[in-house]
Amino acid sequence: MARYTWRTLVLEIGLIVMAAIFVVPFVVLLGVAFRNPDAAQGPFGLTWPPSVDNIAIAWSTSSMGPALLNSLVITVASVLLIIAIASAAAYPLSRYRQRWSRATFYFFLAGLLVAGQASILPLYTFIRDIGLMGTLWAVVLIQVGANMPFSIFLYTSFLRELPRDYEEAAIIDGASPTRAFVSVVFPLMRPITGTILILTALGVWNDFFTPLLYLSSSDNKTAPLALYSYVGQYTADWPLVFSALLLSILPILVLYLFTQRYIIKGFASGIKG
Repeated sequence: MARYTWRTLVLEIGLIVMAAIFVVPFVVLLGVAFRNPDAAQGPFGLTWPPSVDNIAIAWSTSSMGPALLNSLVITVASVLLIIAIASAAAYPLSRYRQRWSRATFYFFLAGLLVAGQASILPLYTFIRDIGLMGTLWAVVLIQVGANMPFSIFLYTSFLRELPRDYEEAAIIDGASPTRAFVSVVFPLMRPITGTILILTALGVWNDFFTPLLYLSSSDNKTAPLALYSYVGQYTADWPLVFSALLLSILPILVLYLFTQRYIIKGFASGIKG
């Protein structure tokens, strides 16, 4: 049995401090958002019992409903396309060891080295020329392209460690390579797919600059854009600002709480290669 030493005590204290650093801001967010509207103003004033009046007012005055729907559409479409394209691209890159597959893999990895700022002007011109400026599909295309290199890297690393026995048995039974991938290989990639899902969903949902660049000239707003406009309008009203912030993060927070176990599990199995 391991002894309880002073190092263990220091480690536990450090973990408690780190947990408090992350938890306290969220507790303050909830406390101010559910504060009684008649309470004294101030950024950290808390009241009991909690009130939902600020949430209702923020929902009706911030246009957060349509913004949340736009963010949901962009996030779901982007994540589905990223998973479908990246997994399909990673399968031949991991199963074939010829020079072309290795060169193609490094070509995709080179996308991780390209600074996003360097591509702003050509991408903006391209989106404008094809007539997608101000549409949700403009943001979806940018998000898919931006997240593709890292997703292909994770999928390829995972597949290189995945045994071929099941897919080879399916091919012997008469399944085509495509059928073997869809029916056998892809279900086995559930851990890394969950990791990619939550990481890309968090990034797409919280992205502010891309929607600002491509949607600012239209009525389409995402949750970060709606929150930005609302904060500028109600800077002095902290309960309403915090309520709008809570509304904007609630959907992605729920997704994270239900899928967080896949992050460590997927990285542990994917980075091994």
